[in-house]
Amino acid sequence: MSEAVAGATPEQRQHSRRWVILAILGIAQLMVVLDATIVNIALPSAQADLGFSDSNRQWIITAYALAFGSLLLFGGRLSDVLGRKWVFFWGLIGFALASALGGIAQDFTVLVTARALQGAFGALLAPAALSLLTTTFTDPKERGKAFGIYGAIAGAGGALGLLLGGILTEYLSWRWCLWVNLILAIPAAIGAIVLLVHQGRRKASLDIPGTITSVLGLLALVYGFTKAETDGWTSGVTIGLLVVAFVLLAAFVWIEIGSKEPMLPMRVLTDRNRGGAYLGLALASAGLFGVFLFLTYYLQATLGYSPITTGLAFLPMIGAIMLTATTSTALILPRTGPRLPVTLGMVLGMIGLLLFTQIGVDTAYVTHVLPGLLVTGLGLGLVFACCFEVGTMGVEANDSGVASAMVNTTQQVGGSIGTALLSTIFASAVTGFVVASSDPESPATQAAAQVDGYATAFWWAAGIFLLSAVVCGLLMTRDLPEHDPDAPRVAA
Repeated sequence: MSEAVAGATPEQRQHSRRWVILAILGIAQLMVVLDATIVNIALPSAQADLGFSDSNRQWIITAYALAFGSLLLFGGRLSDVLGRKWVFFWGLIGFALASALGGIAQDFTVLVTARALQGAFGALLAPAALSLLTTTFTDPKERGKAFGIYGAIAGAGGALGLLLGGILTEYLSWRWCLWVNLILAIPAAIGAIVLLVHQGRRKASLDIPGTITSVLGLLALVYGFTKAETDGWTSGVTIGLLVVAFVLLAAFVWIEIGSKEPMLPMRVLTDRNRGGAYLGLALASAGLFGVFLFLTYYLQATLGYSPITTGLAFLPMIGAIMLTATTSTALILPRTGPRLPVTLGMVLGMIGLLLFTQIGVDTAYVTHVLPGLLVTGLGLGLVFACCFEVGTMGVEANDSGVASAMVNTTQQVGGSIGTALLSTIFASAVTGFVVASSDPESPATQAAAQVDGYATAFWWAAGIFLLSAVVCGLLMTRDLPEHDPDAPRVAA
């Protein structure tokens, strides 16, 4: 070991290992993102094996979403207070153990418990990983490359989960869709111990009132959107949950404004570009679910693709996402600021979804699916990579955890809104088509009704991307977020 390296500070040694650290953080992010879709593919097999009902099936997804979505802000602030290295490490270990528990589950209760634990530890892991990325890469050029790679993983991981879930379910077992997390988490945890530097605790206490109101408010919000999907938007339970969520989150903002040690400092949100990045991620995630959810249904139920073939069908989209994600933050964002790439990405997403509205009962993949996948992928790569970087840019080190949590929270809430809204629109369109048909019971009518429902959902998803383009175009600027001169500066 050279004298220079031997005499380096822990922070300097961590900086010298930054690209290896990026690989570890990328593995953690991939694990969290994969879990959003890989388990969906495994659900039918898990249901047949464990024998739970159709009404209980949704809880395999809902349990994860509720725990993950409600605890993200708390997890982000916890990494600021206790130190990012150990929150990241225990998030990895907890996620892996929860996955192992789910993989050996012999009944519905154990599987749901494991999924809830996955969500809880994921809420620690995801913001800590993004926060570590923010504090590890401080050089603007290197930071752009790192966030491009990280954004590519975030945008493409869901589609990769469809492919991997199909392969594991078909050739091994649905249980491997959970056990695969052990293969990812164990080497990442070892790398975290060896390479990351413990940066010390922040001299502050947790904002207990803010924590309680944020956790309960986000829990009610995510669960409210889940109930909207299953029970409808006019259901008393749905309305009640959304009202409670609004009241609790309003109380949370009021508490944070008056707190000396807020869980979410308002300075994180008040920058136009950071605020635009959070809003853009929420809206893009809402529209993105229209691609994954309904296009998966279309390929399998209408065109008869197997799970593996469906996953392979999404590969061009993954390639397109990686292309623009890895170049936009390094080449475009530093020159133009966030307004141009984010708005352009939203417009491309809208065009891609409009292309999907032209699908039919027997249309070909190459002519009616592939073009939309490529265009949408190019747009999503721009949006996710740029919003990930801008959403964490300009915050002080002691706020990086909660800023990172906001990136993940807006994605989760946006996805919940998109799933509930588009699922309701799809069901309404299918019902309307069947009622208006002269032969509602025929297989041809049923197939046509499903495709009409998909197309209608794609139209609405395209509208969400259009709204996103307008909002981000008006809110974001050509400048990048700067550090708040009034923010307290403490050791990272």
